[in-house]
Amino acid sequence: MIVIAGFYRFPIDQIEAVRPAMTKMIELSRAEPGCGHYAFSEDVVEPGLIRVSESWESEDALKAHAASAHMAEWRAASAAHGIHDRTITAYEVTGARPL
Repeated sequence: MIVIAGFYRFPIDQIEAVRPAMTKMIELSRAEPGCGHYAFSEDVVEPGLIRVSESWESEDALKAHAASAHMAEWRAASAAHGIHDRTITAYEVTGARPL
């Protein structure tokens, strides 16, 4: 399993404008083969900070996601709405347990 965690930063005045593009990206990504989890969440303390959380069955599923048309659309939309920071990290998970 591949787990993705990170964040995007947008100008505060662009959050509402970019929300439809975020919603589309989430819905289409969740429908992809191999997607276990896909979410963006707005940080409660830092306006304009969007946290990213994903899980994928395999590296192949993640590669297909990265090459998807909706990923290209998301990149264009995020640039058009002033994304100014992006930190995303992939983790290979070999096991899990409830806390």
